[in-house]
Amino acid sequence: MARNDLTGKVVLIAGGAKNLGGLLSRDFASKGAKIVVHYNSESTKIDAEKTLADVTNAGGEAFLFQADLTDVKNIVKLFDAAIERFGGVDIAINTVGKVLKKPFAETTEEEYDSMSDINSKVAYFFIQEAGKRINENGKINTIVTSLLAAYTGLYSTYAGAKAPVEHFTRAASKEFGPRGISVTAVAPGPMDTPFFYGQETADAVAYHKSASALGGLTDIKDIAPLVEFLVTDGWWITGQTIFANGGYTTR
Repeated sequence: MARNDLTGKVVLIAGGAKNLGGLLSRDFASKGAKIVVHYNSESTKIDAEKTLADVTNAGGEAFLFQADLTDVKNIVKLFDAAIERFGGVDIAINTVGKVLKKPFAETTEEEYDSMSDINSKVAYFFIQEAGKRINENGKINTIVTSLLAAYTGLYSTYAGAKAPVEHFTRAASKEFGPRGISVTAVAPGPMDTPFFYGQETADAVAYHKSASALGGLTDIKDIAPLVEFLVTDGWWITGQTIFANGGYTTR
């Protein structure tokens, strides 16, 4: 079977209900994969059900799993459910994240803890569980942020909590490599989704649009093919964070 042949492969997507995660769920299903669509809470349930309907109406196979992944037991249960339903997991993708734009001096301990849990802790234990449970020659990918290469204020907890994921990726790729498992991260620029706009003023949005060399915000349709490549034909890329942002930041 070719590495890019997704027929019958099982793809588990944390945060797979909407935005980039929803697009990935639909794309992988259209190529014959079976999809596990995780979503966090009741507020996302409508989006999750719409994604599930789109997949099944197109002849695909998928199911939904709702859980707060900051409780590590729920990450274990997510993989349990995938294996019970589909017999295994071949590709595990984590799109979960939370943005906070706030001055360093005004950030509370509660905000720090929440940002660390969602952006760093979930990523660590998702990669850990994937490494334990994924099939031989499986693929693991995490969405981070291009702010990791930015010199800026106001995003200390967001970029700061995503930064460790780069080393999680390196360490996991080294440890899981003997089983043929590649581990990567993708760092988009600010994406043109509701995830981005909730934190930004009109002036800030205008700045972010002008900051990329190619112009405009990152379109999820430009990120999904990169993620899909890394977990198929691009399997030889491992331990790396790929910055895909139209020249918004670079290093």
